[in-house]
Amino acid sequence: MMMMRVLLWGLVFWAGPVTAQPRSLDIQRGPVVAQHVAMAVSGDRWKLSGDGGIYWEVGAVDVHTDHLEMAGKGIAAIITYGTGASGRLDLRQQLVFPGLRKIPNDTRGSYTLKLSDHIADSILVDDQPIVEKPVSFYIRGLLRGVSRTQTSLMIRRTIFPSVDKRAYLESYILTNSGPVKLRLHIPVITNDSITDGKNEIDGPFVVSRRTYDGGDAVLMPGSSVSFSYVISVRRQREDGYAFSAEYELQRRVGMVNGIFGSLVLKTPNDTIDRLFAFAKLRATESIYDTKAGLMHSPGGGQYYAAIWANDQAEYASPFFPFLGNASGVEAARNTFRMFGSYMNPDYKPIPSSIVAEGDTVWQGAGDRGDQAMIAYGASRFALASGDTIEARRLWPLIDWCLAYLRRRETKDGVIVSESDELEGRFPAGKINLSTNVLAYGGFLYASRLAASLGDPQTASRLAAEAARLREQIGQYFSARVSGYDTYKYYDGNTVLRAWICMPLVMGIFDKAPQTIKALLSPELWTKNGILTAEGDSTFWDRATLYAFRGLFYAGATDICNRYFSYYSRTRLVGEHVPYPVEAWPEGDQRQLSAESALYCRVMTEGLFGIEPLGLGKFSVMPRLPTGWASMSLEHMQAFGGDWSIVVRRRHVLVTKSGQVVKDVMWDGIRPIVVDGRHS
Repeated sequence: MMMMRVLLWGLVFWAGPVTAQPRSLDIQRGPVVAQHVAMAVSGDRWKLSGDGGIYWEVGAVDVHTDHLEMAGKGIAAIITYGTGASGRLDLRQQLVFPGLRKIPNDTRGSYTLKLSDHIADSILVDDQPIVEKPVSFYIRGLLRGVSRTQTSLMIRRTIFPSVDKRAYLESYILTNSGPVKLRLHIPVITNDSITDGKNEIDGPFVVSRRTYDGGDAVLMPGSSVSFSYVISVRRQREDGYAFSAEYELQRRVGMVNGIFGSLVLKTPNDTIDRLFAFAKLRATESIYDTKAGLMHSPGGGQYYAAIWANDQAEYASPFFPFLGNASGVEAARNTFRMFGSYMNPDYKPIPSSIVAEGDTVWQGAGDRGDQAMIAYGASRFALASGDTIEARRLWPLIDWCLAYLRRRETKDGVIVSESDELEGRFPAGKINLSTNVLAYGGFLYASRLAASLGDPQTASRLAAEAARLREQIGQYFSARVSGYDTYKYYDGNTVLRAWICMPLVMGIFDKAPQTIKALLSPELWTKNGILTAEGDSTFWDRATLYAFRGLFYAGATDICNRYFSYYSRTRLVGEHVPYPVEAWPEGDQRQLSAESALYCRVMTEGLFGIEPLGLGKFSVMPRLPTGWASMSLEHMQAFGGDWSIVVRRRHVLVTKSGQVVKDVMWDGIRPIVVDGRHS
């Protein structure tokens, strides 16, 4: 840690004038940075596989466990896997069924099963139970493990959730790797258990455990046999279902391939490319089929069939048009539809969270700036969707949220909120930077949306409001904190906070040089990312990812790329893989879904500088790092087209459905405006 402190204090930041558009920051680069990052990643546990996955070859003395979340529309599965002290397999499952509800039917009211038994423990070889010791693990939208046993039997287990059913599946291939035949017994299980129903909504539930293709077999040398194990849950009044693991696996792989094949990032850094692909999946798979329609939810073992103004409205929904995933776009529509149902003539705040399939709400932290989050997120989603009908549908919600924010304005021209998205975990005062910058974004993007909808008067008025709020943000929050000329988070704040990155994200660069330096200083930066507050040990990936997005957008390309590359490698092939996480120590670094959407937005909005200007109209401000010959973003579905953006030094090529729209030598300063409506 001392090396990191010396390293960061030695950085020299550009301190020239900041213009309305970001310029590349001329930062001195030294070999110490590269050396430190190389040292930090030299012990990667995982490796990249040739088929787009990652794998871990388990060493003879490895003792390591990790947890991975996967999801389908009817189930989330959190799998703990790895090796124990004796080298034996450690495998545990937490299965969550968001559409089956418990009493109390609240935020955490999803029916859940916790398992620690292995069906493979009932496999007999020559009448003896086997002992599994892992050889390798592999992840690409599923978890595959290969184990050896004390016999010549090798086991390949593939774990995955059903795409659309309430089912958890394990598919097995058993292979005789020895020179003599094996007598094999595979358990035959047909077991239904019924819950008591007292603490369930519309219960009781039937928990079904089934093996398919079990029984006795003689396994000759070199030959294999397969079987599957399925755990599913249904309401007692519903009929049972016969599962085909092969079919369900094909559908899971097809879903993964479809997501990997849209919005394809190609850079010289294969780790960033791979984590981007994984993040697209995690951002998209956590969508549940509920009685309120498709609902995108954070996950993490607790947060299902529920939406939040930050996770869903602010973080994830603006991303889904870029990916073009139908479930993601529909879940975003439902997010705003459900929040919109709480608009009221008295301008009481919209709840922070709508839970339990839409049946109830959570608003325990008061107004967290939720209206700012929703106005910003809905405006960005509408613009990126490029659909006039969708925009008109969303406009009443956006307009209501902006009217609410006006009513919360103080005499200083800034906006009050009782807390922020951390809900009182850290001090936020009554007027915080995050709420105000998000409100600025809400006014700014709403003005562009109004112009696209043919209302220039409203567009002009909203743009003026955005400009005034931007000015007041500078006057109210500007401060010298811990020696940096940056922002205080609230009145009375005396330590650096992670959310000082927010102005950079919104294109407010008045204090960019010192803010960038503060974000990467020893007071905030650690090997796990940016601390929530100077002097504390807590980190939240969402703040780190917002910071990366802002750093790239502000033009601190090369220095940001080093830190971002280090972060990406840690998350993808380090000790806890393969997605961005929520926080630590809270939640044990749960792999919440919306953080992965934020990772993707680091690339689309930060590295490529894609900025929505109107329905079907956007600008590009690419930040190609030194040492990269090129980068591209292919099959971007936002703004009403199938776009590809290829950057080679100053040459930028933009195509729509294969047709050239822009082919320019870029000056590196003025954004490249792309109007898909006239291409």
